[in-house]
Amino acid sequence: MKPHSSPSNKIYLAIMAILGWFALIAQFYIHINSGIADTDELVIRFFSFFTILTNLIVAICCSVLLFKPVTGFFSKHKTLTAITVYILVVGLIYNFILRSLWKPEGLQKIVDELLHTVIPAMFLFYWLIFVEKNKLSWNIILPWLIYPLVYLIFVLIRGTFSGYYPYPFLNADTLGFKKVLLNSVGITVVFIVLSALFVAIGNRNRGFLHD
Repeated sequence: MKPHSSPSNKIYLAIMAILGWFALIAQFYIHINSGIADTDELVIRFFSFFTILTNLIVAICCSVLLFKPVTGFFSKHKTLTAITVYILVVGLIYNFILRSLWKPEGLQKIVDELLHTVIPAMFLFYWLIFVEKNKLSWNIILPWLIYPLVYLIFVLIRGTFSGYYPYPFLNADTLGFKKVLLNSVGITVVFIVLSALFVAIGNRNRGFLHD
């Protein structure tokens, strides 16, 4: 039986998919009804958050694996490991840097915890239990940086023209591009260290298989 098609796997994927889609839809509802900007601008801002984009990837991934578990892009161990790195960065940056900047309440608090803590932790557990690890290689780390790099370029270009930056550490208007660049380098290091850690775990598993 393939790991992605086992009953326990499917149940776990279903739970993650339900939680993920609920959190994204609820966050969109809250955001679009905030009234802080025009509707078109709010939609663009919603999809300008790395948190939203990455949780969307997770929700799509879980949904695809739930119904088509053994073939396609999302069934590849490299893809699943990259997504794990991305969603863990979401959790780490929020809980160590951004959590203290605001105090959400009610539905927003529930959604906040799902997007930044529960889903990252659940996807990490999924990777640890269900994802094949012994085929990871070191040369895949740099390609994994393409997604966050493209995101950074988009945010900075759009922010230059709109004046809106989704995260305070990327706000070039208040911090200056030099400080934003330094912040970006620091976050890039986090991506690389996490990626290297996951590849190292894969190599360790490979060693155990050959023993």
